[in-house]
Amino acid sequence: MWVGIDGDTYGNAILQAGVDVTVNDDGSQSYDSWYEWYPDYAHDFSTDQFSFTAGDVIGISITSSSDSAGTAVLENLSSGQSVTQQLSAPSSSSTLGGQNAEWIVEDFESGSSLVSFADFGTVVFSKCVASTGSESVGTDGATIIEIEDSNGNVLTDVSIPSSSEVQVVYQ
Repeated sequence: MWVGIDGDTYGNAILQAGVDVTVNDDGSQSYDSWYEWYPDYAHDFSTDQFSFTAGDVIGISITSSSDSAGTAVLENLSSGQSVTQQLSAPSSSSTLGGQNAEWIVEDFESGSSLVSFADFGTVVFSKCVASTGSESVGTDGATIIEIEDSNGNVLTDVSIPSSSEVQVVYQ
């Protein structure tokens, strides 16, 4: 689950941060948090810097101060813990375009392949807003992209319950 700037219609860069939940073969779960300025790779926060567990409410804020500088903030609203990371574009060709704000639930890679997509239940992104110095927009009119498996089966049901929410339900 992550929040980011750019990505969908802008291929040069994505400034993003989020959390991963892994369901292991024995049914246990592990939790990771990370930040990334793509095309650089994702960097994990240590569990000393930021930790969470099932049921915690996580806040994620991504801010760009320019097309080549930004900040990622993760807050565990259940425990009060937070972490902030300043970021810079990894190269002059990977600056932000400011075309997209994204609230995403997706599978992730381990090694060079996707991990099995787990039943995550329901994820609700709330207080969703993208702002510039002169304008703020919510989720009204957002493009919804469902997750499909390799056979074309839709695995999610994404909806926009309000102008500041995105809900993703595993099917």
